[in-house]
Amino acid sequence: MPTKAEKVQIIEELKDRLKNSKSAIFVDYRGLTVEEANSLRKQFREAGVVYKVYKNTLIEIAARELGLEGITPWLEGPTAIAFGIEEPVAPAKILLQNITNMKKMEFKGGIVDGNIIDVEGVEALAKLPSKEELIAKLLGSMNAPIVNLLGVLSGPMRAFAYALNAIKDQKEA
Repeated sequence: MPTKAEKVQIIEELKDRLKNSKSAIFVDYRGLTVEEANSLRKQFREAGVVYKVYKNTLIEIAARELGLEGITPWLEGPTAIAFGIEEPVAPAKILLQNITNMKKMEFKGGIVDGNIIDVEGVEALAKLPSKEELIAKLLGSMNAPIVNLLGVLSGPMRAFAYALNAIKDQKEA
């Protein structure tokens, strides 16, 4: 059982993570085997996501001190939080994939950039493309007009070259 000083330290750690993370996804992890939990933690580590289990009372105290009202209904049963430090979409994507595969966990809700979102919001977040995918799509969209213009401009030259080649073939015949 943690001492009062340890609880205060945990609350401060939790407040810091909730404040500085781009997203925090709350899940009920009931039914996970040790092997499944370890696999999930490994996926989180690879994606730069912090995943931790906290006591509901400590989460409630930290949320109240940060002014995050509305998460109290999520604090029933075991609660784990996945913090998206770099990428706000990463924890939701990993959790949705595992929830779909294992059918043992369930979303409780989430916080994205200080805004509380419900289960539907978390699922919508999980279906968004990652930052890298969005950048690639943007660059492709920016590059497309230039490529098309190059194709249009090279068309007359290509036609002229075909005409010259046809004349050459005709004279040789």
